Amino acid sequence: MTVSNTEPNLQNNSIRALQTNRHYLTIFLTFLLLCSAVLHAQDIPPKNEANIPKTTKEDTISVNLKPIVDEINEQAQDTVKTDSIKPPKETLTDVVDYYGEDYVLLNRKENRVYMYNKAYIIYGDMRIDAGLIILDYNKNEVYAKGIDSAGVYSQRPIFVQAANKVEPDSIRYNFDTKKALVYNSRTEQNGFRVIAEVTKKVNDSVVYLRNVKFTTSKNIDDPEYYFYTRKAKFVPKKKIVTGLTNMYIADVPTPVGLPFAYFPLTEDRTSGFIIPSFGENNSRGFFFQNGGYYFAINDYLDFSLLGDYYTNGSYALRGESAYVLKYKYRGNFSARYEYLVQEERGFPNFQESAIYNIRWSHMQDTKSNPSSRFSASVNLGSSKYFNQSINQTNNASALVNTLSSSISYAKSFEGDPQVNFTLAATHSQNTNTQQISMSLPNLNASVSRIYPFAPKDGTKKGIIQNINFQYDISAENRIQTTDSLFFKPEMFNSAQIGAQHNIPLTTNFKILKYLSASAGTNYRETWVLKSTRKRYDEAAFDGQGGVVQDTIPGFESYRTYNFSTSLGTTLYGLFNFGNDKKIQAIRHVVRPSVSYNINPAFDRYYDEFIIPETANEAAGETVQYSRFENTLYGPPSKVYSSSIGMSLSNTFEAKMRDSDTTAVEPKKVTLLNNLNFSTAYNLAGDSLNWSPLQFNGSIPIVPKLDFNFSGSLDPYALDNNNNKIDVFNINNGGSLFRLTNANVSINYSFSSKDFEAKTKDTGIDNETFRNGGRPDDLFGEASNIYDGQIYKNNEEEDVDKTNIEWYNFTIPWDVRFAYTITYGNGQRQNEISSQSFMMSTNMELAPRWTVGVSSGYDFKNKGVTLTQFRFQRDLESWQMSFNWTPIGSINTAWYFFIGIKSSMLSDIKYDKRRESDKRL
Repeated sequence: MTVSNTEPNLQNNSIRALQTNRHYLTIFLTFLLLCSAVLHAQDIPPKNEANIPKTTKEDTISVNLKPIVDEINEQAQDTVKTDSIKPPKETLTDVVDYYGEDYVLLNRKENRVYMYNKAYIIYGDMRIDAGLIILDYNKNEVYAKGIDSAGVYSQRPIFVQAANKVEPDSIRYNFDTKKALVYNSRTEQNGFRVIAEVTKKVNDSVVYLRNVKFTTSKNIDDPEYYFYTRKAKFVPKKKIVTGLTNMYIADVPTPVGLPFAYFPLTEDRTSGFIIPSFGENNSRGFFFQNGGYYFAINDYLDFSLLGDYYTNGSYALRGESAYVLKYKYRGNFSARYEYLVQEERGFPNFQESAIYNIRWSHMQDTKSNPSSRFSASVNLGSSKYFNQSINQTNNASALVNTLSSSISYAKSFEGDPQVNFTLAATHSQNTNTQQISMSLPNLNASVSRIYPFAPKDGTKKGIIQNINFQYDISAENRIQTTDSLFFKPEMFNSAQIGAQHNIPLTTNFKILKYLSASAGTNYRETWVLKSTRKRYDEAAFDGQGGVVQDTIPGFESYRTYNFSTSLGTTLYGLFNFGNDKKIQAIRHVVRPSVSYNINPAFDRYYDEFIIPETANEAAGETVQYSRFENTLYGPPSKVYSSSIGMSLSNTFEAKMRDSDTTAVEPKKVTLLNNLNFSTAYNLAGDSLNWSPLQFNGSIPIVPKLDFNFSGSLDPYALDNNNNKIDVFNINNGGSLFRLTNANVSINYSFSSKDFEAKTKDTGIDNETFRNGGRPDDLFGEASNIYDGQIYKNNEEEDVDKTNIEWYNFTIPWDVRFAYTITYGNGQRQNEISSQSFMMSTNMELAPRWTVGVSSGYDFKNKGVTLTQFRFQRDLESWQMSFNWTPIGSINTAWYFFIGIKSSMLSDIKYDKRRESDKRL
């Protein structure tokens, strides 16, 4: 029986929470309740008047009715307590909201509601969208499927409950048991796409599947690869456990199969094993690399322990940790140790060594505490680590010749004056000479400027009101050692401890309104805990005699002071050519300045000793020395100096007519940026009073391309032995100045994006930069030995390239190059000491093909510098990359990788590489 004719206004109406048909449903439910009460309540016994006792009327009126009333009340209470009638359970315990665009039909006979075309039903946290939805009140079930029109199946159901989403062909869901039966479902969990022929939802935490495909491909209808299993158990947001599983590529089964499989789906980090890669090395045998365990300690801290093992006995251990506390700080720490064995014991090429590297980076959020800041940037270890490491394929890091570290804590105390102090530890290591310099620790403290004569209104005028002074102290414990003695007790034997106190007193004022003048003096006191004594000992050096130097522990100090003044101004020159010209005007800005400095001689801190006449060499010579020669800050100067310094700064700018006809103002262009000259004249010197003329400048050629140059011009001539003499070069038959040294450098980077709309920079997170190298790829890119990626892959910003043409007519590209040349002529050598050109480029030849190259040429040594070729193929869900370094001093190698992009399946990969010869 259909009731569509009795409900004339149901079509195209949205029904919210059963409100529109409430009177029909109320009548229907009331009818069911009455029928249920009639059929199942206790029957009323028939009247039996014989059982009713007769009563006789008495003449007396002293009848006590209380026992009768109490008995009736007790019987009534007993009847209520033993009544078996229970209120019926409601059909649906929550509000139901449903809708159908074409019609919503209520069939009273079947007790069903039909919704058709763009229908949906919402019950609690469950929502179903489909072409046809049937709500069955008898079974408390809902059935949903799509619409089959002209052979096209459209409006497939979409089932959403909480955070779970399923897109099947059809679905049945029971409101009471909350179980569901789904056919041909499609769902996604943490990047995993699951396609199942039949799905049975048991409850909110367990789902069983049959004939299932698992993939990370974005094309769920035609994935390029998938894992197929006949039975699986699916726990949302936790795991997928399967039976026999095979891998299919392009719907073709592969030999890759497992008797069972486990796929974690948790959104949070979880601890687990890291599967190692394996291979063979010619000199070390078979190996397992990068295997270990990942510890997800909590939401703020993790730790991974990785290791390598080679069959010849080489092994490596690496511990890496990252931590973050939002709005407070973040950082990472890594420690790496490798024991390397080359060849086999007993063979002539057998070698063994141990190398290590420690890195720590800590950054504090500036908003967490404005008055104090802690930061750390540590990179220390063996000097040959990046060259000899068996698990480091970063060519650019191998070219780094300096490792540096710094750990500092800074604190400011607000007030007037403000007090600042910094406690730090620094480290600098030359990987070529293996010399290490450490400052552990050093202290710097200062008091801000104090103006004792400043007026209360804060406006300072004149020489007196601008008088100011401040105080600062620096103390340091410096250690000089070598790589072989690092972390050993011997490294502390040569430690030097000292402190310096500085009190500068300065003022500034105006002269004739346009001249800016300043004057000041500085008092400095130096403290040391070791000093030096020298003497001539005839019995020293096996009786041959010689100068003996003794280190005397104990407190020593000396005090120095100086005076300086300067005068400067700014001059402007403007040359107008007319508004109708291409170049309308040129402005020249000149900033000349003159300074005077005087430094007294502190010869009272110098001692002397005499070499006796019996000595073989330098007999009777008097030798002067300072007991502060080998101290932390060195000795004070014993030479009186009085010098005048001169400097000149130039800037040239032009006003040019803008090529854009809509522009109102002319365009400002810099022609010459900061052409600077500086020299000095020593008034106290007896010869060679003029210092060389230093110059430097920058010429902008095009945006982001500057021509930088610097050099030195000497006014004095050279003798026949190429020694400088007190004769001007122009008076010796030469030019006014001799060019003794010069340097020219050009750096430029541009890309196809420069010709497009401006985009926001994504920043650089570069492994080479963390190791102390350049952040760009002029010396090659680092291959990530953990996932094989040469270029960063941001899955969130990955563009859908499923339906694109094979020809990429807008080829993205980028180019970077650097050129530098250094000239030396200090002693008539007239040679180019260094000249090199470095270049790097990346180009996307096709939407899925990217190539890159980094190379250069050394004009001095006439050879190609380190060269690297990079190739990457985007295989949609997979990635293939090849990194080849055919030319390099010690870094020739290649690396091939193919694997799944998704981090969840990163262990499904194949990689192969040839390491460089670490013995060179």
